[in-house]
Amino acid sequence: MTDPMVPPTPPVHLQALLAREDLGLRRIAGPDDPGTVIRWAHASEMADPYPYLLGGELLLSAGVHIPEGAGPGYFDAYVSRIVAAGGAALGFGVAPVHEAVPKALVEACEMHGLPLLEVPPRTTFSAVARAVWQLMAQARLAELRRVTEAQQSLAAAAARPDPLRPVLRRLAQRLNGWAALYAPDTTELAASGPPPPPTAHQALTNLTQALRPSDPTTPAAGSPPAIAAGSRAAGAARVGAAAPGKHRQATPTPTSASDTVDGTHLAAYALGTGHGFVLAVATPHRTPGDHTIASVAAALLTLLTGQLRSSTATARSSALVRLLLGTPPPEVAHLLGAERWHMVHARPDGQAPPDPLAAAALGTALGSALVDPAGETVRVLVPADHPVEPLPGWTLGVSTAVAPENWPAADTQAARALARARATRTRLLRHGDRPALADLVPPHDADAHARSLLAPIAATPALTDTLRTWLSLHGSWDRTAVALSVHRNTVRQRIARCAALLDADLDDPDVRMELWFALRRT
Repeated sequence: MTDPMVPPTPPVHLQALLAREDLGLRRIAGPDDPGTVIRWAHASEMADPYPYLLGGELLLSAGVHIPEGAGPGYFDAYVSRIVAAGGAALGFGVAPVHEAVPKALVEACEMHGLPLLEVPPRTTFSAVARAVWQLMAQARLAELRRVTEAQQSLAAAAARPDPLRPVLRRLAQRLNGWAALYAPDTTELAASGPPPPPTAHQALTNLTQALRPSDPTTPAAGSPPAIAAGSRAAGAARVGAAAPGKHRQATPTPTSASDTVDGTHLAAYALGTGHGFVLAVATPHRTPGDHTIASVAAALLTLLTGQLRSSTATARSSALVRLLLGTPPPEVAHLLGAERWHMVHARPDGQAPPDPLAAAALGTALGSALVDPAGETVRVLVPADHPVEPLPGWTLGVSTAVAPENWPAADTQAARALARARATRTRLLRHGDRPALADLVPPHDADAHARSLLAPIAATPALTDTLRTWLSLHGSWDRTAVALSVHRNTVRQRIARCAALLDADLDDPDVRMELWFALRRT
């Protein structure tokens, strides 16, 4: 079996061989098709070379096999057998046997659509074969260089904080086509590149279904109509078909499939995660290295989507079910594997809200699968023994380490830390956990004082949030506006309203301290 990570040797375009001035080859019959390629050169003087051809050859002959007085029928049979064997072109050497290419041979090649090259007397067949191998070596080197550059580019994309989309983007660019990641339910999780025509798009979706395990007890539905009968996917769909009345064994699931629809080359690769994710690509052209590049991308995406269902995942599911049924958090926290936790609030640097893929990538970077992409902010519960460090592309607010019963308070801490981090343009900001002066006041008395002091503005959350943020940022109008995503004039109006309702001088540091004490209790 060939290694999918090593591209095969590319064929040589016939035009490149004709462009070699040292050979002096000249096309005298057959189509002038720029897509004609040669895979090797072979010299033969057999009257019927069919049994010795593999396809794609430039067959070289000096006409030794041509009997004296041969007519059009001989040449028609000779050329038709070369075409039937898949020969790419015929090179006829002039001299020493024939002074010119036989006219009947020219007519036969023209009729059967086989390119016919005239090889001048000064050019030996070995020189032609050597030129073919030289051109193939050059193409091989160029293809290896392209594949190597693509591998490096894909690896760099996979190292980004949100790697799935960058990997698909780089893959689409390298293949000059469209790349998509399909979920187990056949929906597109992410895609990049110019989309294929609708017919090819639907055929590619059908192709991905051929890579998903089938139920051996369910009758085979047959190959999707868009998949060609000769494609690997259609062939795989027929494997394991049993006669009526017999038990049908499970059909071996292929790992890749390909097809061509409306001139668009389609390929699908099953990701080895066991969850049914599939990488799909559609390209207008197919080169020998494309499969290698796509295989590298599939291997990387397998790692990025490879959270197999394990005992840890089962424990998380059990904890979630118990919480939904009313069990207090402290009683299910042991199922999650940690006693103390950080709550992390994160916002991406871009304007668009994070999608599920970006949120999952963030959770992976932080070492936790407990991720909640809530609107513009992603919340992640991280075990306290996992250090939270700054991540490129994200702004983070981190709470203190708390026990499960204090998760709601940690959520508030992380939200405030994130607001301050965004306002101060800091990548990561942690909520302080030092003992405070407020800890000296009995909690009941502190809460009662806070409710009484803030009662005039308590019914308007926008006022309390603005006052809290403004005080935490030392009265900065601009930073508060950034943290709250409002205009600075809105901040000024709200603070003025707070001062009026509270009947307090907010420029007085004692007043600010007392208000901050109260706000921390709410």
